Amino acid sequence: MNAVRVWDPLVRIFHWSLVAGFTANALFNDPEGKAHEVIGLAVLGLVAVRIVWGLIGSRHARFADFPPSMSASLGQVTEMATGRKRIHKGHSPLGALMIYNLLMTLIVIGATGYMMTTLAFFGVGWVEEAHEIAVTWAEISIVAHIAAVFFESRRLGINLPKSMLTGYKDIPAAGDDG
Repeated sequence: MNAVRVWDPLVRIFHWSLVAGFTANALFNDPEGKAHEVIGLAVLGLVAVRIVWGLIGSRHARFADFPPSMSASLGQVTEMATGRKRIHKGHSPLGALMIYNLLMTLIVIGATGYMMTTLAFFGVGWVEEAHEIAVTWAEISIVAHIAAVFFESRRLGINLPKSMLTGYKDIPAAGDDG
């Protein structure tokens, strides 16, 4: 195995802070409470930092390193279906789509959540509905993301959760079974 540095500290701090913030607001905070609002704004701030970092950050943090591509994603699905293994140092094509999905969904959640605190949109049904739908979509996406991370970790023989903790991916050397 070759330990390859992939995730810089900002990406890892962003990821785990986002996990903590979203989890706190989804499971532990009163949706009507001030803490929910403050954490929601903090999550939106994290997303803004990540977008900037996606433009100027380290190699694998940059959006240019994982552009959204339906054809590449379908290629990855084909690889999975046929038992072929292609290891990506950064995000895989399906992983990239999930990142864009989650970032956009969190922006919608944050924007509608903020709108509900304003006089113009307080109590407006479609804003509350959009917020709830986006939260539900985020929860579905997060479950799919976690399942995919564990599936791909097993399939490829790479501990992906560990790499998001340490910043290094243990990639099999040429000739290794994996």
